Amino acid sequence: MTSSMSSQNVPRPGRPGSRRADRRHVRRRATALGGLLLIVVAILAVTGGFDDGPPVIVARVGGPAAAPPIPNSFVGLSMEYQAAEAYTGPNSSDVDPVFEQLIRNLTPGQDPVLRIGGDSTDHTWVPTPGVARSPGVYYALTPDWLASVGALAHELDARLILGIDLEADSTTLASAEANALVNAVGADHVQGLEIGNEPSLYGSLAWYTAPGGRFVNGRPFSYDLADYVSEFTRFARVLPAVPLAGPALGSYVWMGGLGTLLSAEPSLKEVTFHRYPFDRCGTRPGSPRYPTVRKLLKARASDGLAETLAPYVQVARARGVAFRLDELGSVACAGSWGVSNTFASSLWMLDTLFAMARIGVAGVNVHTFPRAAYEPFTVTDSGGRWSASIEPDYYGMLMFVQAAPPGSQLLKISTGSRVVRAWATRGTAGVTRVVLINSSLTRKVDVVVRLPRSVRRGWLERLRGPSAYATSGVSLGGRSFPASTYTGVLPGPPHTTAVMPSGGSYRVSLPPTSAALLTVP
Repeated sequence: MTSSMSSQNVPRPGRPGSRRADRRHVRRRATALGGLLLIVVAILAVTGGFDDGPPVIVARVGGPAAAPPIPNSFVGLSMEYQAAEAYTGPNSSDVDPVFEQLIRNLTPGQDPVLRIGGDSTDHTWVPTPGVARSPGVYYALTPDWLASVGALAHELDARLILGIDLEADSTTLASAEANALVNAVGADHVQGLEIGNEPSLYGSLAWYTAPGGRFVNGRPFSYDLADYVSEFTRFARVLPAVPLAGPALGSYVWMGGLGTLLSAEPSLKEVTFHRYPFDRCGTRPGSPRYPTVRKLLKARASDGLAETLAPYVQVARARGVAFRLDELGSVACAGSWGVSNTFASSLWMLDTLFAMARIGVAGVNVHTFPRAAYEPFTVTDSGGRWSASIEPDYYGMLMFVQAAPPGSQLLKISTGSRVVRAWATRGTAGVTRVVLINSSLTRKVDVVVRLPRSVRRGWLERLRGPSAYATSGVSLGGRSFPASTYTGVLPGPPHTTAVMPSGGSYRVSLPPTSAALLTVP
């Protein structure tokens, strides 16, 4: 009896409750937990869950993207009428050579496209006998101004987009101004006469202040696109026989009617538009349009900005007309100190130029004038000796110029990351260039760049700053302009690092808020 009862209580081998079954159960649980642990490890490795190692992002480079090749003279400057003389100097026989070199750096071996206009367009005139100056006009284009800008155009072999006052509503003044400008620079150097500046604001923003402090608008509040199109065609008839540009809008209020304007005026050869991701005027902290460094580093400030333009670029291209973003800046209303003049603006500039090229923009003109927070450089005349102080965003422009030479084709590239932005081009000589931008303020990132069938050694060049908030200390390829450059040339050869591929992949480490250019023959 005792023996029988004991045998019933002894677990049989292989059955539930036996020691062997318990061991198998433990092994199964261990195997499952081990697999789960491997998955967690992989996730942490990619997302940066380990404190002792950076996250790893994979950037896969593919075939050609659905974008046109990079055009000649893609990057240029836009400046106010007063700024042109401040940068060139008043002496047409001795135009500021440092300023000229800084322009050449952006278009090496090319004919730069410069735009002169902005808010000053509708406040400028050429004094005309028998015509009284309009109350809204405060800047006169003197013979010295005309001679200096003419010399600049000829010495750089540049093509100019020149703003023509529309808000004064005088074809006489517009004709006199346009003829004086064309005669000064030469018809061959005119990319286009841009009629007016941001006309959608004529009925809502003051053109000038009358005695007693009364604000006077250039047009009635009812002024609309149809009125503008009618005026555009009326002014076009009295201007010299050179290409026209417009509508020089700064918002999307009227852009839905772009096709109407193009149909009404066949002499319009270049659609122009202005864009800033943020606005210093009329915004408060907390507003989506209020500028901060963190916001400037977000994709919506660069790639998102380009996406809003894409439909209008397509309309223009379908009509065989170029679309040029001839006024670009980080923050409207002269920029924002502590945002526009920081290293973050350099990374934003680099990212934004690529984003604009991707949607088919024919070129970008970065806006500037003295004492603006987004000014890419400041120039100084010391007794006839010119020098310049270079700001962070100019370095971003230079890296784009290196990474996207004329004729190069944008390539498809994906990272699956909101922190790392990546762009790739293939040049006419078969050189592949990959730009990587780490927008994180605090986190280092490793990027594995995968190129199809690549076994060649690559070369890495970096764009760095002390921090996203830094206003100095920026370097490109280990090189920096001196505090005052008297040549406009970035000194010394670039510092590059060899990167050997492994299975067609290149591993690149990116410090926080930095960029790198990988060049593979």
